[in-house]
Amino acid sequence: MSGGGERGYARPKTATDASALDDLDRRPRFPVPHGWRRPSRARVRAIRDRLRELYGSRRNVPHEDLVHELVLTILSQNTSDTNRDVAYRRLRDRFDGWPEVRDAPTAEVIEAIRPGGLANTKAPRIQEVLRELGPEPDLDWLREVPRAEVIDYLTSLPGVGRKTAACVMIFALDRPEIPVDTHVHRVGGRLGLIPPRIPLPAAHDEMLAITEPEDAYELHLNLIAHGRGICRPRPRCGECALARMCVARRIGAVEPIA
Repeated sequence: MSGGGERGYARPKTATDASALDDLDRRPRFPVPHGWRRPSRARVRAIRDRLRELYGSRRNVPHEDLVHELVLTILSQNTSDTNRDVAYRRLRDRFDGWPEVRDAPTAEVIEAIRPGGLANTKAPRIQEVLRELGPEPDLDWLREVPRAEVIDYLTSLPGVGRKTAACVMIFALDRPEIPVDTHVHRVGGRLGLIPPRIPLPAAHDEMLAITEPEDAYELHLNLIAHGRGICRPRPRCGECALARMCVARRIGAVEPIA
């Protein structure tokens, strides 16, 4: 199945359908190319199913530690998962708790997280964020707050962008989000899930608007897996099981590896 041709704005027709979109706009809030339309839910499900055949079905097991996820995601910026995890372990081993990280000399935090890269930027940013979270850094109150308010609050913190907020939402709170990194942005754009050249911040809401809430976690991880293995900047189109679904390939917008 190609999933092609099943495109159009998914407009809610009832009050129930509208509420399911929460605070998401029914149409994109940014300029889109003439003639571009949102893919239908049927097309998104077809892409989900093909990715599931390749990478499996995923089940989210949220760890429910919001401050942990916030710091971990800051550490993940511009580095590999391995380097991020090493930096996080060193940080937790070096300090007894988050108040100690916040109050430590910045040079000590820099040294602890150095394997994660950009330590001179990330260390003061982490400390600034922790200072915003109270005497005993805590974010548990976000569990009862509407989605839009959670996003607004998190992105008001120093150096916290839309992707970091989305990671906290889905990995700690188990709320539907699709954090958009370079892989999700690239693969989603080529498959026509999001408009070409859509800004990264806008891509988060756009991806979530077309995805069933129960599919958000799986689609996020499987798009990343496909972007890392097949749909690279120079894609391996000859090996791609989604080639017939790919808008970019159909219009000649990618230069695959021969």
